[in-house]
Amino acid sequence: MEFSVQLISALDSTLRLAAPLILCAMAGLFSERSGIVDIGLEGKMLAGAFAAAAMTAVTGSVWLGLLAAILVSIMMALLHGFACITHRGDQVVSGLAINILAAGLTVVLGIAWFRRGGQTPSLTSEERFGPLTWPLSEWLSDVPLLGPIYTELLSGHNLLVYVALMAVPLTAWIVFKTRFGLRLRAVGENPQAVDTAGISVAWLRYRAVIMAGLLCGLAGAYLSIALGAGFIKDMSAGKGYIALAALIFGKWRPFPALFACLLFGFLEAVATRMQGVQLPVVGEIDVQLMQALPYILTVILLAGFIGRAIAPKAIGTPYSKDRA
Repeated sequence: MEFSVQLISALDSTLRLAAPLILCAMAGLFSERSGIVDIGLEGKMLAGAFAAAAMTAVTGSVWLGLLAAILVSIMMALLHGFACITHRGDQVVSGLAINILAAGLTVVLGIAWFRRGGQTPSLTSEERFGPLTWPLSEWLSDVPLLGPIYTELLSGHNLLVYVALMAVPLTAWIVFKTRFGLRLRAVGENPQAVDTAGISVAWLRYRAVIMAGLLCGLAGAYLSIALGAGFIKDMSAGKGYIALAALIFGKWRPFPALFACLLFGFLEAVATRMQGVQLPVVGEIDVQLMQALPYILTVILLAGFIGRAIAPKAIGTPYSKDRA
């Protein structure tokens, strides 16, 4: 029974830790399926996190904070699109520039507006997305095994966790079951054919990066006004890069990418619980090693344990009608 309780607790933490990764991975899927490399997931998420916390701290409204996160992230996405789609710039360089811009600008604005060393004021429980309790949770709490699964693992998460989970089947439906999704995949594989059919390649790709910005904004808001209680410097902590690795690990498909995000989340949850624990043979594991495990796993998986990941054929290649 003790093991099952610990496992359910670890899985509960996995969902909470994986939520921003899932949202960012789905964001990257939209962008990269259209042929636009999106290294800038990290920067858009970080900018969204700052916007959400700053707006909520000023207005006291968590919903205005969420809206601010989405709008700021979409603006960053449009900046990336303007550089890569309109001006056919290098997509990797543009994405890295977005990340550097967000990392620096959030601190500068935080110092200028709040004078707290780049942080925003701490938010109260009313200024954050709180846990949602499912019906019958109290009644089922004492039922062996089923009770903890229902009341702790399924119930009790905040709204954005459920939004992240719902984003996966929604993304799968949009990308693989709709006309827009068919055109999106086509423009990532053969933009010349799409252009020949009379469909605007640029407009399709702009819509894709806007979708990416929206999802990154949700991820950023989750970090600062749901999982956390305000913004701190570099609070995204490389999650955008991990989400991109999960997307590649999932071979640009929603449900395999979801599995990869849950794997990273589970490893982070286990790493947190293993800090200070004495193991029979090796003794206490170094705290820094446990904190680095998700990033080590990212490198190992991308180095050769994911099989052959075939990216969209036109990814990273600027499209010009004149040179088509």
